[in-house]
Amino acid sequence: MAVMSRDRVRLGKTGENLACRELERRGYAIVARRFRCRFGELDIIARDGPMLVFVEVKSRSSHFFGAAAEAVTVRKRRTMMVVARYFMVRHRLTSSPCRFDVVSIHLDVDQPVIEVIPNAFDA
Repeated sequence: MAVMSRDRVRLGKTGENLACRELERRGYAIVARRFRCRFGELDIIARDGPMLVFVEVKSRSSHFFGAAAEAVTVRKRRTMMVVARYFMVRHRLTSSPCRFDVVSIHLDVDQPVIEVIPNAFDA
């Protein structure tokens, strides 16, 4: 894994904090943040009613490299699914309904632009 610069780490943490606030504003309950295991990492795990939601947060300081949500590649989706499955088995939640959301955050304007994309891809 490549070493991330302090600015990228700071941007990521700022994005995750903004995403959590926005999700809570929408009624989600945050279950975990930065869940890590040997298979990878999930940025946020939350509940939206009975639904267990695995959230990928993509933050950008500009549109130079495209929209933040476009950065959730097929490989990242696969990793998220594996880590989510591990989390569900480990916490005995395999019968819980779940979905994958993406939160896209752009910080290149006066106010952060936050977009929540529910059910961003199928498992």
